[in-house]
Amino acid sequence: MRTPSGNSGRRYGGDVLAGDWRRPRKGAVPEVAAEDGLVVESADEGFCGAVVGVDKTGVTLEDRHGRRRVFDLVPAGFLVDGRPVTLVRPAAPAASGRLRSASGSVAVRGARSRVARESRIYVEGVHDAELVERIWGHDLRVEGVVVEFLEGVDHLPEVVRAFDPGPERRLGVLVDHLVPGSKESRIAERVASPHVLVVGHPFVDVWQAVKPSVLGFGAWPEVPRGVPWKEGVLAALGWSEEPGEAWRRILGRIRTFADLEPELLGRVEELIDFVTAPHTVRD
Repeated sequence: MRTPSGNSGRRYGGDVLAGDWRRPRKGAVPEVAAEDGLVVESADEGFCGAVVGVDKTGVTLEDRHGRRRVFDLVPAGFLVDGRPVTLVRPAAPAASGRLRSASGSVAVRGARSRVARESRIYVEGVHDAELVERIWGHDLRVEGVVVEFLEGVDHLPEVVRAFDPGPERRLGVLVDHLVPGSKESRIAERVASPHVLVVGHPFVDVWQAVKPSVLGFGAWPEVPRGVPWKEGVLAALGWSEEPGEAWRRILGRIRTFADLEPELLGRVEELIDFVTAPHTVRD
């Protein structure tokens, strides 16, 4: 057990563990829905963090350093503003009215994944693919669009040749740092075709497409030339994780399209429209 003291004690008031609240009378300890972002403290271990996941038996908390712990949903097992509570799973959304997917589109209730189209969307790497899945996964499954990754834009000409795009077999490509005069723009010009659409955002890396306010800081750091971008960002932010672990932290904070910059949102929507547009036969 940990009794809050010092700054923590002032934050939570008096001795919140005093008394026999661990054997509460029925109804004495309120139930609180474990909504994403709710900040709670584990009553027995003192771990304080925001709710980032919940299932039938446990809740996952993430502290301000990005560390995560899973705790059982036991009665009076947590503190909110210094008071004991029982965390419960949030209620399911009401069945009436329009539900929205993470992308803001109308969610299709009970929809099964459509048989995959021949058309595809390619992105540069795993992080890009995971971000697209997080926001547009529902839409893509409804439309039957598969997202694959290139493992780098240098592979794009080879991928396009192997894919053999056509009127009913379109290829959409999302490229990082697609700005005039860049290597990426020159490669995009080489694969130009009525059946291939290459679009991009101006960010050096897809991480920058996440609004920094979502992660608790004002702006993405400037990284000096010659320094690998992800490593430079981690050093500037004081994050000690490897890039893969840092990305898991970033991805865990993203809930809806509102967490992303419009320069990325518009490009992904454009690609989805391109690969799902009906084929028209011209005279």
